[in-house]
Amino acid sequence: MRLDKYLKVTRLIKRRTVANEACDAEKIVVNGKAARASYDVKVGDIIEINMGTRPLKVKVLSVTEHATKENAADNYTVIE
Repeated sequence: MRLDKYLKVTRLIKRRTVANEACDAEKIVVNGKAARASYDVKVGDIIEINMGTRPLKVKVLSVTEHATKENAADNYTVIE
């Protein structure tokens, strides 16, 4: 699954266009490297989101096409 879509499905970022713009501005880092929106997310990836005042670091636990509000957070675990 594309990185921008994963961020939207898991509700880490509200809209896919915002996720896409964040990737273009190099505010999203995957496994220590700036990632493009087309990056293919895999289980075990470490995603760092450097938007706003507090950076967020998560580890990907699963990749699903659809997630409800209740189980969206089951796809990742917060590291920092």
